[in-house]
Amino acid sequence: MSKRQSSLLFFLSLVISGTIFIQMALYVISMLAGWNVKFNIVEVCHSWLKAIGLSSLEYALDALVIYTLLFSIWHIGSQFFYASRLKKHFERYKDNLLTNDMNQMHSSGKKDFIIISNPVPMAITMGFMKPKIIISTGLINLLTDDELKAVVAHEIYHKDNRDPLKIFLLSLCASTIGYIPILKWFSHQYRIIQEVLADEFAIRKQETSMNLGSALLKMLKVGKQEKMPFAYASFADTSVNYRIEYMLNPLKDVQWRIPLKKAFLSLVVFILLCAFFIYALA
Repeated sequence: MSKRQSSLLFFLSLVISGTIFIQMALYVISMLAGWNVKFNIVEVCHSWLKAIGLSSLEYALDALVIYTLLFSIWHIGSQFFYASRLKKHFERYKDNLLTNDMNQMHSSGKKDFIIISNPVPMAITMGFMKPKIIISTGLINLLTDDELKAVVAHEIYHKDNRDPLKIFLLSLCASTIGYIPILKWFSHQYRIIQEVLADEFAIRKQETSMNLGSALLKMLKVGKQEKMPFAYASFADTSVNYRIEYMLNPLKDVQWRIPLKKAFLSLVVFILLCAFFIYALA
């Protein structure tokens, strides 16, 4: 797996969903402000529906546009609400001594790490503009020093790559534009690739996969941690068994199994939208 594959998935998701979101936003603005927005896909849909005698479907189209935009606003709002609430929770259980030690050791004094007093093993990266790495005392007690360094390197990759923000954007696109189902597949594959790339970064830094692999196995024995209702990158939350297999045999060719039905349906929907757009330009 490569950074190029990850970037391609991210780019395609943003292009597909961005085109639809922009058109819908322009449509809503035109309705509210009375603007005459030219070259708008949804406006063309209205004209086309009238032309073939299906003007009653205009209301369904309106409902789809308004639902998509309102659901997007709700998704963004809930993301910030839950993230803000959890940050306060983390601050309440923050171990200041361990936090200072971790920041001095791994980030040259920068406030990139927060160590919380919690018996549940946990290592996540959260935050959009200034991501933070959250590590629990339960994880510190579970792992050896070398294993912990491997986990820290893994999470540093997520922080430097701003994966929480990218994961949120892909999740937003997949959940709000469900009528293009390939977006959900893009989001899932992106998370897997980023976890593998973070693993590779940690392995290169330590020049061995033993510490990272043993840390993953210990996390597997403890059990999966409960998923939280906001976007984050977690050390042991995505395709752990697959990642261990990949570490054991990194030379094995990994082939994408693209869901052909979802890809075809998504392509048809997107082509129809593009056709409406071309018709408007004509």
